[in-house]
Amino acid sequence: MGYKSLSELRPFRLDTVAAIAGLLIALALLPLRFFASQLYLNTVPLVLGTACLLYLIGLYQQEDTATIPTLPSPVTMALPTVVLAGLSALVVLPAIQGARTTVFFALASVVGTLIVGQIVFANDRDFKPGLLLLQIVLFAFVFRFTALYATTGYIGIDIWTHAELTHAILEEGSVGGISDDKHYASPFYHLLVAASSVLYDVPFRVALYLSVGIVMPLSVLLIYATTNLLVSQRWATLATALFAFASHVSMWGLHLIPTSLGLVFFLGMVYALIRVMRIEYTVRDFSLLLLMSVAVILTHQVSTFIMLVVLLAAFLAQLVFEVGPLGLTRFDTSVFRAKKPVNLVGLVAFNIGLTIFVWSLTPYRQQSFLATVLSYFSQTLEESAGFLNIASGTSAEAPESGAEATPTLLEQVVPYVDALGFLFLLGATFVGCLYVVHRRRAEQSVFTLLLAAAFMLVFVLGLPMFGIRNFIPTRWFAFLFAPMAILGAIGLRTLSQGLNPKIVVSVLLVFVLIYPGAMMFAVESNVDNPVFDEQHERLAYDESELAAVESIGHLTGSPSGQEIRPDQQLHTDHPYQTVFSRTGAYPSTTTATVPDDGIAEHDYAVYRSTQSTGATYFNDADGNGRIEQISQTRLCSPAQATVYTNGDVTMCAASPASS
Repeated sequence: MGYKSLSELRPFRLDTVAAIAGLLIALALLPLRFFASQLYLNTVPLVLGTACLLYLIGLYQQEDTATIPTLPSPVTMALPTVVLAGLSALVVLPAIQGARTTVFFALASVVGTLIVGQIVFANDRDFKPGLLLLQIVLFAFVFRFTALYATTGYIGIDIWTHAELTHAILEEGSVGGISDDKHYASPFYHLLVAASSVLYDVPFRVALYLSVGIVMPLSVLLIYATTNLLVSQRWATLATALFAFASHVSMWGLHLIPTSLGLVFFLGMVYALIRVMRIEYTVRDFSLLLLMSVAVILTHQVSTFIMLVVLLAAFLAQLVFEVGPLGLTRFDTSVFRAKKPVNLVGLVAFNIGLTIFVWSLTPYRQQSFLATVLSYFSQTLEESAGFLNIASGTSAEAPESGAEATPTLLEQVVPYVDALGFLFLLGATFVGCLYVVHRRRAEQSVFTLLLAAAFMLVFVLGLPMFGIRNFIPTRWFAFLFAPMAILGAIGLRTLSQGLNPKIVVSVLLVFVLIYPGAMMFAVESNVDNPVFDEQHERLAYDESELAAVESIGHLTGSPSGQEIRPDQQLHTDHPYQTVFSRTGAYPSTTTATVPDDGIAEHDYAVYRSTQSTGATYFNDADGNGRIEQISQTRLCSPAQATVYTNGDVTMCAASPASS
């Protein structure tokens, strides 16, 4: 295996300079781990350095005529049947076991690996994109709907609020039923589910699954349509699988709220945006882009802000190619077809103006949504912003519960398991970014994806490093996975064409074997029944737990918040306390304070058996939340009277004698 000399590659190309710069940045970031312990500080420099190194090896390596080994035709023909059998088993398992268990996620990982393996290693003659897309969509349906079927009630926290808002619209017969809520000016989600409930004559839960629930798995096909505008069917299919298996994408298919529908419209907007950049578009194509962007604005505020970031990235890409400061004027027509940059000034101005107008009319905490958001952001800048003021929710360190507290090995490993799939995709994305900055490959569409991914990573990983989390970074991941999946597929395509076949097979095998399983075992994919149930709270409830909420609501008369005195506030764990408050069963409900090695001192409290067996949040004496398993006597003391119990959930209150 030979390598090209530096003299053969001079002057350095832009992608070469970028790869070397990325390697230097990775080395410069490595010492930060000594100043703050945070998962991404420990891992992203390694991922960036590895990606840049692999790209440089492929760049300087002499071309090898050997081809990558492919699967034998009989194996390729048999694998779809094996995948279908695996999907059938995934349907049966939750029905038998009553929930998606560790066995379910292990089998799902194997099925995901078989699907990605077919995409990457099938030879050109046996490669069937339609059959593979069918497997991907079926997997997405099975993985999500088995959780929805096996769960009583809903999965997640915010969904309980949106259920109440939709019921208000149905009762009022118009959107005026939520006129005092911030979703009044962004009601598409609630109107869609309400209309489905009326049209199908079914309860809200069924209507939700028949509308947003079905749309979510199908929306992954928009990634295929978008990527196929840039690369061949094989790599477009791979991008679809990367996105469909992504943990946060799966989560919004389980926790069906406006963010979910906002993601669907966002994917439609990205497809329409790349389409007008890649073809000689018509008024119909640009109208689709405008329609999708307006739909996002009228669906969800966070989705709207993310969309504006992407549109601004597209506008900057336009400026780069019109002004040409980097000399990006020559194209390799075998990679991307040269096309004059699309003028997006009017579209960006329209969407920003419409967003400001809608947010100014949106009520939120006695002010408009726009005024409240700006107020919170300025307050954060004044009070808590600062370099390495880590505010990330994903840390390699467990929170301290005492001077002698030492995280167990499992507590240290679990955060890395949760982030492993994202890090693998991030590495492939870095390679894809290096590929598209080559002057002969650079084009407005791929530069838009590159800049969008870069800007979104700043909001997801960068700003939290400075203590700024006002933009709710956890909501960005699913949207970020769209450009990452496309660029990641381009990156893996680049490595498969540039590296020595032995290295290529090693890289692709590691990716195929680890990526699907890492995404399946990440906490976002199993919020209904966490694989690591002692480290992650379960965002779903048993039938007895939901029955207790309803019964306690009837028992207390579901008083309004104004009728409840501070000493009558109800206390229980988080997230269970959110169900009481968001359903209106007992609006004044909050997280219980349970001192370390002590007992709670609340007049009204609710204990459930999950508090002793799983991960639930309580506040300590200083008001800091932490996961802890407690016994019933630590929340409901023997001196208190039992007001309600169903064997699994108990409500206790201070007895007259104790007071």
